This record gives sequence, structure tokens and C-alpha cells, in this order.
Amino acid sequence: MAVQPPYPNLEEMMELIGEAGRRLAEIEASEGAAGNISVYFNWPEDLQAKFPVKESMQLPMPAPELAGRNFLVTGSGRRLREIGDDPEGNLGAVRVAADGINAEMYTSPRRLFQRLTTEFNSHLAVHRDQVMRTGTNFHAVIHAQPLYLTYLSHIVRYQDTAYLNRHILRWQPETIVQLPKGVGFLPFMLPGSEELMQATVEGLRNHRIVLWAKHGVMARSDQSVKRACDRIEYSETGAKYEYLNLTNHGLADGLKADEIRRLCERLGIEQPYF
Repeated sequence: MAVQPPYPNLEEMMELIGEAGRRLAEIEASEGAAGNISVYFNWPEDLQAKFPVKESMQLPMPAPELAGRNFLVTGSGRRLREIGDDPEGNLGAVRVAADGINAEMYTSPRRLFQRLTTEFNSHLAVHRDQVMRTGTNFHAVIHAQPLYLTYLSHIVRYQDTAYLNRHILRWQPETIVQLPKGVGFLPFMLPGSEELMQATVEGLRNHRIVLWAKHGVMARSDQSVKRACDRIEYSETGAKYEYLNLTNHGLADGLKADEIRRLCERLGIEQPYF
């Protein structure tokens, strides 16, 4: 699903990234400088209107299919909760060069970072894969470290996609509606590694959010950056219920499987877990 005109302008996209960053901090999914956000868009924008400083950079992976396309990306070491206070200082804009190997990076004179997020390889790979598969002109990707989801990923029995989803999707009717394909589980891989990048690309083909074991999550949306943020919040709420139940000796059962199936049948939702 591509974003339709009138397209959000650069300032509006920066504002929405700031709102998403603030919300992630509010739900304790972005401690300190944890987490990063990127947005891909394919319509004309004067990047130098907000980011007048221009320099060349090499992309973390070749992306010839994205030549001439644009990104907004958080800087390494920046706090997501502060993006909205100074988006120009915390974000960089990127336009992919014709060769698909290099790019121009545009920043503000008050830039507060040395380089873009270290997770940009995974972001770029996911954007590229989705653009190639769907032709979308917009795509948002968020990495965050929500407390309860990350905690559950340390427990062996939750290190399985089917088990994880049967337990975190059972607590509210809204959760299965918003996340019919659930959360994809990925075993621990080194942050920023080629291995994690490839696994994330594959995981986000089938899911809208994946859980990186012992690290955090990555979520995507081709509608808005706040929709990607919502997917993290829905998943984290389910994980919080599950944690509460663990600490309360498992006294609650949540929605029964047949209750979830009846809900999905009524709303025409296809899901593989119940």
C-alpha cells in the first residue's frame, strides 16, 4: 500500500518521527540512546531546505533499485525522545546516488551525531526488499528495545514464534486484530551484523514486527511511522500482560482459543496461531 497524494512534506515526516520517538520512550522501549528510526520516501523533496550540509557517503549495502530515492534516518547515539525537540540536529537525510552504491547525506549545521545509526544496514535492506516486492513509495522501519518483549525473549519457551504469539496475543481482542501475523522470533545474532540483517529481511516478509532475541524488536509499516510504532506498542502490551501473569502464578488464561477464532471469523481475519 503506497502513500497517496497529497504527500507529507519533509517537515511533517520529521514531526511524525519525533512523535514516534517520544511515544517509544514513554512505553520504556528506548532507554538512553537505544533504538533508531528510518523512513523511505519516493517523491520530490528539497532535502537541503532543512539539511543544507551535503557530503558523500557509501551505503552499507548496494541498492541500485533505490537510485534517486530518499531516506530520513536517526543519527547514531541520539535519544529517540529528543528527536521532536530538534529533528534537524538528530536526523540525517539520504539520497541514493545513480550507482546505487554511494549516496549524498544531508545534515544540519547543528548536527549532533558523527554518523547514521549503526543499524542502517538492516533498515536499508528491509526498505529495499519491501520496495522491490511491493513497489511502495513509502516505508517506515523502527528498531526499539521494549522491556517486556525483550525480557520474554530471554526465556527458552518463548524463543519460538508460535509459542510466543499464542501467549502474547491472547490478552486483548485488539491485539490479534492489529497483529494477525503476530511477532516473528529471531534467535540472538550480533547487532549490526550481516547475519542479523538477512534474518530481519526474511522475518519482515511474513510479519510486520520481529523480535530480536535478547536485543529488541524491528517493526515496519508502508502507511506511517506511527503505525510501525503502534505495532511495537500492541506487541509490548501483550508481553506485559504475559509478564504480569508469570509473576501472578499463571492465574489468568486470557482469551480462549475458540474466543479468538470466533472474533477472527467475524472480522475476516486470517491468523495461524489459534
